Amino acid sequence: MTAVPTSLTLGSLRVDTPVVLAPMAGITNAAYRRLCAEQGAGLYVCEMITSRGLVEGDETTRKMLVFDELESVRSVQLYGTDPIYIGKAVEILCADYGVAHVDLNFGCPVPKVTRKGGGGALPWKRGLLGEILTSAVAAATPYDVPVTMKTRKGLDDDHLTYLDAGRIAQETGVAAIALHGRTVQQAYSGEADWDAISALVEHVEIPVLGNGDIWEAADALRMVEQTGAAGVVVGRGCLGRPWLFRDLAAAFHGEDVATLPSLGEVRSMMRRHAELLSEHMGEERGCKEFRKHVTWYLKGFSAGGELRHRLALVDSLATLDQLLEDLDPQEPFPARELGTPRGRQGAPRAKVVLPEGWLDDTDGRGAHVREDANETTGG
Repeated sequence: MTAVPTSLTLGSLRVDTPVVLAPMAGITNAAYRRLCAEQGAGLYVCEMITSRGLVEGDETTRKMLVFDELESVRSVQLYGTDPIYIGKAVEILCADYGVAHVDLNFGCPVPKVTRKGGGGALPWKRGLLGEILTSAVAAATPYDVPVTMKTRKGLDDDHLTYLDAGRIAQETGVAAIALHGRTVQQAYSGEADWDAISALVEHVEIPVLGNGDIWEAADALRMVEQTGAAGVVVGRGCLGRPWLFRDLAAAFHGEDVATLPSLGEVRSMMRRHAELLSEHMGEERGCKEFRKHVTWYLKGFSAGGELRHRLALVDSLATLDQLLEDLDPQEPFPARELGTPRGRQGAPRAKVVLPEGWLDDTDGRGAHVREDANETTGG
């Protein structure tokens, strides 16, 4: 068993709890990051943006780069396949947006991304990966901004890349590497392989962050104890449960994890979430954006179908307040939901969609396929 870390150091950046919120498209906007940060310390990463979109001034990309006024540590995940675009994008983030941490996404399993050699497909091309990381680190170094990377085990069980990716990350000056213990082919199905995280910890000297199947604070402690990871990356486990970051902060500092919230406390959290979305986006759009979160917040509670349906159509804070009144504040948290998966799972992919001839060589320098300017998924 490894000692439990209480903080995380990424180059010049110190995070008071070794917990990172994974970027999730359409979820981890400024309002949600603020909501989670109000619960406990950690590193809260902006939704993934594309390097090309940023460099070319794509309006959608720029609109995603919004930060809350209390967001003192600005963290952004960047996607790209071209070392030159990545370098320019990192410089823009550091110089124009005051970003304190840049993460590079090499874990996205979505076919429209892997088809172009991006996301989880890219680490197969070891030479290209090295070029991209070198370019990003060179652009960030004058600003003393740490660069990290997120990846998966590999394309599938026959094409593993994570150990090479870790070595290349270390050689190019990357501050840490996060490993999602699944292959691209698995997407979000099955169980995460924590043994792979252990193997990567043994393989490199830079900090390794573990990702996959952290549903409760106890899972995070178990992961770092089992694997020796320097911290954890939490994605789907916090959907509808931003208080997970409160529990994680307590657990990593040896304190008692808070009791499970009653429906009354969950109700208050829902109201705060909608309020923050409205502050950032305007009330109508903020309430529409909130709708997708209703099912996650109420998962396992006995709230009736009609009430859930009306909450999923909410269009104003006043309407939301009326509907929330109908939730029983005394109802206890459904303990049967503890440790169960949240968000997307799905089935493994029949095969990973790759550019033609992608597997023919493992170098790939100069082989990048031009990405779309507005690619917005996570990994």
